[in-house]
Amino acid sequence: MSNGDGGPSAALDAAAAPSWLKPLLENVADVPRAYRERVPAEVLAAIKVANAAATVTGTKRDAAVLVLFSGPFDSPSGGLPPDADLLLTVRASTLRQHAGQAAFPGGASDPGDGGPVGTALREANEETGVDVTRLQPLVTLDRMFIPPSGFHVVPVLAYSPDPGPVGVVNDGETAIVARVPIRAFVNPENRLMVYRKENTTRFAGPAFMLNQMLVWGFTGQVISAILDVAGWAEPWDADDVRELDVAMALVGGGSDYREGPQ
Repeated sequence: MSNGDGGPSAALDAAAAPSWLKPLLENVADVPRAYRERVPAEVLAAIKVANAAATVTGTKRDAAVLVLFSGPFDSPSGGLPPDADLLLTVRASTLRQHAGQAAFPGGASDPGDGGPVGTALREANEETGVDVTRLQPLVTLDRMFIPPSGFHVVPVLAYSPDPGPVGVVNDGETAIVARVPIRAFVNPENRLMVYRKENTTRFAGPAFMLNQMLVWGFTGQVISAILDVAGWAEPWDADDVRELDVAMALVGGGSDYREGPQ
């Protein structure tokens, strides 16, 4: 999974994915639709207006995030392996934007990145210390505009049977780095909807309440869409709607992800 000179390979290869990821990759074009299904029409319209305004003013910035799936290549059941996981971070509470928010590793593009895959790999290495030569980029999703930050984000889906050690590289930027079991996201007991009380439109989006983090916003919506498209989602109570600060106050500092039945 190296480009031959010790650096990361930016070549996409969906065929390198394990069989348990195939349902997601075969229907990956449906992820943006599944993402938008839980966003009210008026919010989508506001995002479109903000995107157009950012384009005109030149304030829109290209960015990429790494959606890294890890787990065994072979699955005895043919479905999602019990020990498959996703790499997530929690941003430091001292940051100016998105403080304390769970996120995929990623960030703004640099001229030398050569595209979103290079950006996602570089940022993941800088934030989590992951050895990117052990990762295989699979596919990219459509760009998604994030109005609060002005980022035009490309999610890069990647796979590694074993990404090696990961951890906080700079505690001024990142509070937590964790490989979170995918079954923790699947578990209906961990799912809810959250909204921000300061928003003029009371839009509640999908979220995941884990013991170490509340995953919401852009990251929560992408994970929710991935679960739907991959066929991993289980019925859950979408009527469990909580205000963001209330939900955040319930998040502790333990390590039990409540993975649910295996």
